[in-house]
Amino acid sequence: MTSALLLVGAPINMGGLSLALPAEQIAKAETEQSVPQSTSPAPGVPGPAPAPPVPTADPKAAPLDPPQAATPASTDPELMEMTVTARTKTPGDPLERANALSFEVTQAVDRAVVGPAALTFAKIVPLPVREGFGNFLFNLQEPKVFVNFVLQHKIGKAAETVARFLINSTIGVGGLFDIAKRKPFKLPRRPNGLANTLGFYGVKPGAYLFLPIVGPTTIRDIIGSSIDQLLLPLAVGRPFNRPEFTLPITIGRTLDRRAYFDDELRKMREGPKDLYSARRDLYLQMRQDEIDDLKGRPHTPIRPTLAPVPPAKATEPAPAQLPPPEAEPAPTPTPPNAEPSPLIPPPAPGTTDRG
Repeated sequence: MTSALLLVGAPINMGGLSLALPAEQIAKAETEQSVPQSTSPAPGVPGPAPAPPVPTADPKAAPLDPPQAATPASTDPELMEMTVTARTKTPGDPLERANALSFEVTQAVDRAVVGPAALTFAKIVPLPVREGFGNFLFNLQEPKVFVNFVLQHKIGKAAETVARFLINSTIGVGGLFDIAKRKPFKLPRRPNGLANTLGFYGVKPGAYLFLPIVGPTTIRDIIGSSIDQLLLPLAVGRPFNRPEFTLPITIGRTLDRRAYFDDELRKMREGPKDLYSARRDLYLQMRQDEIDDLKGRPHTPIRPTLAPVPPAKATEPAPAQLPPPEAEPAPTPTPPNAEPSPLIPPPAPGTTDRG
């Protein structure tokens, strides 16, 4: 109670002396101060009684000045900015600080190690070899794609996936050549997985995550992709369950994808200042577009051009701008492995491979 009273009385309490004095005492003190005092009283005559002390402001009580002298906390720009920043949270990204830090670390490692290694890998390994390597890996994923199309009630696409697998496994020499996408078959490559199936049945994406190796993902996507990665080793066994086989393949696939998207990654870094937020929003929107495509919902798909486009020659005149046809737009090229990249969001489903 004493502390509360002191706190309430602080603005009107000066050095512990109350200002609520009687009016008679204040008048008497003022009268005594106005009467001139003799400097040396007569001997034997008592001097006048000393005047009672008049309450004066204690210099030590400066912090207890009236509140109008202080700046309210609500008008301090710095305090206001700190308050707003602390309360602002991005929906769907509860771990934004940790994710942004992981993103920055991944970018730094990419600039110092992964990027130069990927460009060196691309110079050493010829492009046809890398394409054949990617075709072979994607052909191994066709059974998984088939199962998920069946679970999504896409029987026509499931049948095309089976045809692709049979054609590329035989005529395509074990999947080294993607013959199925050429004439006369024209069967496009369609990535699919359990994460899409979960979204098709209404499973929400959950919290957004940016993992150092996996890259942009969500709780739903990381669960689905983890189960997808286990299907081949469990169904086939050796050599797909041996680290000496899977580790070099994973490294080669990562370097090939990183080299393929080097130009696009440079453009991304020259774009928005808040690259993390831009990449996160794009990833989440593209994943939602994929689910909407499976459900047949109308939407405006986001299909950014991820493949590097060679610059036009300066001597060639610019082609005339023709109105776009009403047919479905051309699919965006996809790298052979069709796996998410730690730096670039994955392409939308239904896309075809490069070349």
